[in-house]
Amino acid sequence: MIFILPLLAVLIGYLIAKFLKPASSSTFKLLLSFSGAYLLSVTVFELLPEVYEHSGKEIGVFILLGLLFQIILEFISKGLEHGHMHHNPNTQQFPLMLLVSLGIHSLLEGFPLNESSHLLYGVAIHKIPVAAILSIFLFNSKIGNIKAFLFLLLFALMTPLGSWLKLQFEFIQTYAAYLNAIVIGVFLHISTTILFEASKNHKFNASKLGVIILGIILAYFM
Repeated sequence: MIFILPLLAVLIGYLIAKFLKPASSSTFKLLLSFSGAYLLSVTVFELLPEVYEHSGKEIGVFILLGLLFQIILEFISKGLEHGHMHHNPNTQQFPLMLLVSLGIHSLLEGFPLNESSHLLYGVAIHKIPVAAILSIFLFNSKIGNIKAFLFLLLFALMTPLGSWLKLQFEFIQTYAAYLNAIVIGVFLHISTTILFEASKNHKFNASKLGVIILGIILAYFM
């Protein structure tokens, strides 16, 4: 399941981009908010207590390093991890740096997936809108269908690769708490950015609040 679900999430995102208009859909934006709330809640309810239970307070340094590292990655990806795409859609060059940024992010998030089914669901839900936005960008770019397909395939494989590496290499398991702390920092930055972005004209959005509360409740009771 830890290998199949992230792949399935990317496929669903691709199909949404192919047959719907997610960029202008309020439902799509609500899905993004729900994914951010669920991912944040699972991180707080499960990952955070676990890393502090098995490590001292110095683990907080690695959490902050993960947060800072994600900021650096988003400088390259232009914020796609939390639902935005600011790259030039008319580019004819393969967006290699975007692939590197998303690849590293996806690889990291795969490390702790075998420890929590809830986290697996949270990552999968989060990958759906990200994959949809990425697919739209690739469709509108001029890099060609083959390169676009290759990009999506590599993006889809990185999270399962992270999970596989964690299971195969003992030294990764030895430092799992520190790696998980870095991933926590990554998740904290992404999820809070999604949740606390201002609504249009800074208006109160009851629907967004509702799906955020739903995401928190499901993460707690599932």
